[in-house]
Amino acid sequence: MTRLPNNDPSNQIATTGVPIQAADDLTAVIYARTSSPGQQEGYSIDEQVRQCWQRCSSLGWTVSHIFRDEAVSGSDTDREMFQKMLSRAEAGWFDVIVVWKLDRFSRSLMHAVQLEQELRSWDVGLHSVTEHIDTTTPTGRFNFRNISSASELERDLIKQRTQMGMIGLAANHQWPNDNPPLGYRKCEDATLEIIPAEADLVRIIFDRYLRLRSMPDVATELEAESHPECRQLEWTPHRVGKILKNEIYIGEYTVADVDEYVEEYQIVEKRRFETVTQVRNRFQRARKSVRSEMPRNRKERRIQNVTNQYSEFLETQ
Repeated sequence: MTRLPNNDPSNQIATTGVPIQAADDLTAVIYARTSSPGQQEGYSIDEQVRQCWQRCSSLGWTVSHIFRDEAVSGSDTDREMFQKMLSRAEAGWFDVIVVWKLDRFSRSLMHAVQLEQELRSWDVGLHSVTEHIDTTTPTGRFNFRNISSASELERDLIKQRTQMGMIGLAANHQWPNDNPPLGYRKCEDATLEIIPAEADLVRIIFDRYLRLRSMPDVATELEAESHPECRQLEWTPHRVGKILKNEIYIGEYTVADVDEYVEEYQIVEKRRFETVTQVRNRFQRARKSVRSEMPRNRKERRIQNVTNQYSEFLETQ
């Protein structure tokens, strides 16, 4: 958040090239947001602020603060400076929020409508430079809802196209990202190719788990070893577990809505995979079954400790 010295006209003229009318008109704040660090000119934080400031100048509004969220998605309202701005709005610090474009404010229709109603209850308006929206008027509120609907539709269409693209990839057994599982490399046509050395390591992991029956123990052994022919990974129980659960190793390719057996992707025998799964599940059940119930006196002491702490807290309030 940038606090602007409104009592310094020279600063305002230097920033905008146009003196702001002081005094009795509305107090405005500017909200600017980018969704990625390298946004194009016209969407940049500085350009958004410049155009918003010019609009405030032309309307005779006094700009008191600038709130900036950089490289933050607009799909929800969980943005640091956005939340600070809303708390200032509720406290009555200003009269109107000025944005370059409505999708800088919110890309969700539900959130946008709810926020506009909330702002209105605080007597705070919303003004968009490019869509000519001003929610202090009935026409402006009507335009606001139309533009919000279009913004939501655009987001849904992008999501739909992305899903369709994923389905297209999956139909050809292509991998959707640049990080294929251990044992594979991604080819130019986006299909997977088995890396022999890494495939051997995958099989070793399955064999060791059957021997040790412990993901932490397998991870400890792998961390102590050197496998220069394989990609360098930090071996943790979680990583070992992901490998043991990944059905791609038995050729079960599952991406988007496609679930098919792909023979050339298989690294581990299906019977071995199923045995590991049984051992893993049986081992988990065994741990739960041998876990003894907390003794009654210990349980009562714990309850009493919590009660005492809560009582001490109440006494300090």
